[in-house]
Amino acid sequence: MTERLKVVFQEKIAPKLIEKNRYKNKHQVPVIEKIVINRGLGNASQNTKILESSLNELTLIAGQRGVLTRSKKAIAAFKLREKTPVGVAVTLRGDRMYAFLDRLINLALPRIRDFQGINPKSFDGLGNYSLGLEEQLMFPEIDYDKIDQIRGMDISIITTAKKDSEGFQILKEFGMPFKE
Repeated sequence: MTERLKVVFQEKIAPKLIEKNRYKNKHQVPVIEKIVINRGLGNASQNTKILESSLNELTLIAGQRGVLTRSKKAIAAFKLREKTPVGVAVTLRGDRMYAFLDRLINLALPRIRDFQGINPKSFDGLGNYSLGLEEQLMFPEIDYDKIDQIRGMDISIITTAKKDSEGFQILKEFGMPFKE
């Protein structure tokens, strides 16, 4: 089953970008390569129950099981040992990526209180966009009664765009609600 946004991209967005940017080949059109959802847990990483609940929440949100991210080296000031779990991450590609992007744009972001749009300046210079969310409750998959604590997450949308303007164009065409 092909996801709705994937079909929209192939049939409407790609031809529009080819015409607008005068690409000579359809393979020059920037595409969304992957979406990475990351949650750093900080001090909560010592508690395995919090790690498991956070991993389960991200699994529900993404539709794919995440992995524990571990520290690369020991830092005594943070009471951190090498290879200690410090967060949870999920990398989405293909149909799951388009399904998540669809839910993010059409369901989750509009549910944020006092939502004005997302910051259009959060591009990294290479057309990739990063977005921080303060709570997980905006996703319809999360049941309010089952969460133990409100935790945020970072979402990075990695594209094949060479410039921020190309990345902005593709996300705007998908319907990403940027501030004016």
